[in-house]
Amino acid sequence: MKTTTALLTIATAAMLWGCGSKPNDSTELADSTNEAMADTAQEMGDSAAFAEEDSKFAVDAANGGLAEVQLGKIAQDKGSSPKVKEFAKMMVADHTKANDELKKLAESKNIALPTAAGEEMQKATADISAKNGKDFDKAYIAQMVKDHEKTVKLFEDGQKNVKDAEMKAFIDKTLPVLKTHLDHVKNLDKTVNK
Repeated sequence: MKTTTALLTIATAAMLWGCGSKPNDSTELADSTNEAMADTAQEMGDSAAFAEEDSKFAVDAANGGLAEVQLGKIAQDKGSSPKVKEFAKMMVADHTKANDELKKLAESKNIALPTAAGEEMQKATADISAKNGKDFDKAYIAQMVKDHEKTVKLFEDGQKNVKDAEMKAFIDKTLPVLKTHLDHVKNLDKTVNK
């Protein structure tokens, strides 16, 4: 019954999306789908349904992770500094791994995730991609500092607010890696943006 309800909810969200009530990006579509699924589960008295905080965390974490991988791939090609390219390679590897783990976890909880970074992240990626050489390196590293500060806060808040035990375990496992990334990129920022 749970699967049927989830499929009907997703189909309804897809119909609305196709009929002009189109969210601007896949992050908004995932949020809308999760809200509709939560409402349907609540109406049907499904106590096993995920908490809204859990789905919101998962969508936001996936959005950030997708952006990190996308920007990391670009930085591996366009970066002028070997240290920037090395950091970008680490971003692609670590965030791809975390994204895959989150996707598997979300699927087991019937939480819809975005399939691409959101509109705001896409714009930042386009702005950074338009730069070259040291200007690219500076913009990329500055974005990585900003993104990792935001992501660390998201995960710290998730430790307090997320209800699901498996989601909390994912947060506890991933947060130290994110903090290491933040420390690394802040040190890199001091050398790149001299």
